[in-house]
Amino acid sequence: MNLTSLALLLVFQCLGEGVAQLLGLPIPGPVIGMLLLLLAFLSSPRLAELMEPTSWGILQHLSLLFVPAGVGVIAAAGQLKADLPAIVVALVVSTVLAIAVGALVTQAAMKWLGKSGPPAPSDQPTTPDAGQESH
Repeated sequence: MNLTSLALLLVFQCLGEGVAQLLGLPIPGPVIGMLLLLLAFLSSPRLAELMEPTSWGILQHLSLLFVPAGVGVIAAAGQLKADLPAIVVALVVSTVLAIAVGALVTQAAMKWLGKSGPPAPSDQPTTPDAGQESH
């Protein structure tokens, strides 16, 4: 892993944080930093090539980045117990809503694209031997 590439990732994260703070944007700084990094990659493909090995190294160890969050959840388990019913209801309702919205969007997209679903049996082409068994 290249330390220069890691430093560059941190610089873009800090730039994103700065932009979010200066402009008062509701978007997290790291997301803005990622977009700025994407723009940098698009303007300089050599930069993307330089950072690729480091990026793959980070991705191979991505699970380690979830350890602090897991520790935080365990540490706050006592506080979460009191809110457990509300959390469960929120998870169930948001899951059902996400599935319903996904289905509605898919249905609307299929209508917009002119596809109403699988063809009905009468819509399928028939052959002279259709429906007859061959002996």
